[in-house]
Amino acid sequence: MATLAEIRAKLLAQDNKASDNASSNRGSDAVYPFWNMENDNTAVLRFLPDSDPTNTFFWKERQVIKLPFPGVKGGDEQKRVIVQVPCVEMWGESCPIHAEIRPWFKDPAMEDLGRTYWKKRSYVFQGLVVTDPIGGEQPENPVRRFIIGPQIFKLLKAALMDPDMDNLPTDYEQGTDFRLTKTTKGQYADYSTSSWSRKERSLNEEERKIIETHGLFDLNEFMPKRPTEDDMRVIMEMFEASVDGELYDPTRWGQHYKPYGLDVPAGTSAPTTSTPTAPKVEEVKEVAPAETTPVAETSAPTPTPAPAETTAEAPKSDAADILAMIRSRKTD
Repeated sequence: MATLAEIRAKLLAQDNKASDNASSNRGSDAVYPFWNMENDNTAVLRFLPDSDPTNTFFWKERQVIKLPFPGVKGGDEQKRVIVQVPCVEMWGESCPIHAEIRPWFKDPAMEDLGRTYWKKRSYVFQGLVVTDPIGGEQPENPVRRFIIGPQIFKLLKAALMDPDMDNLPTDYEQGTDFRLTKTTKGQYADYSTSSWSRKERSLNEEERKIIETHGLFDLNEFMPKRPTEDDMRVIMEMFEASVDGELYDPTRWGQHYKPYGLDVPAGTSAPTTSTPTAPKVEEVKEVAPAETTPVAETSAPTPTPAPAETTAEAPKSDAADILAMIRSRKTD
């Protein structure tokens, strides 16, 4: 397990790198759906370490791209669907979609379309729910996963960088609980008043027994599958079709990536490489690196009216020009 000093050093290194270069309505049993809390309620969480000893942090960052389609070919052609694909920047690779859309932000008329295809970040944690304002049926394994968006993550990170925090919050003896509070800001859910508890707390006997009985998750198990060369070909095909306003084609792409809940037609020959759609998280606004642009993160539907997803489309002439530019690069 990494020390607090090592975590701070790595977080600082990531911030410096970024500066140099100028994230479902209910969770699965394992995922705690904190977004279903009533307003002005607080859930107390105790984060636990990753079972992967090579992970410096006690979380994993996911980066995904949403590809919207106006409908499904051969199915409901009038119902908008979204296909979620992994962004290869998670693995330190250059993302071809981002390479295409970065120039769009230089044109004010194209910014909204660029935001549609910009990667969304979320963070996977695990831990115990110490105080649960939601209640209801509890899972057999009390070690839960938490899908955290950038708004909450910034609060967690800021506290970790605070020199007044002497010990890792995941420490069994001198760790710290996190108080996740839901309020509203306008018509949106807001978590900015969340904070670490003021006092450290040792895990009690029951909590230690839970960890001993059920063990800890390897957070790598909840990361998207790294795309193969064939997957990347399909991802770019879907991106181009999405920009062009085409329908999602399950025959061409269904065995790779598909909208959540869509049945894949039989008889396709491509190997199955699709990954389960992750539980969605609360929507927040995050400022992307300076050389890019601000981008709205993904959100789960909540009792509080959620911000609408970006639906702005470029005029057809713009979309055609973009596609022409993309395809011409392939032949260069």
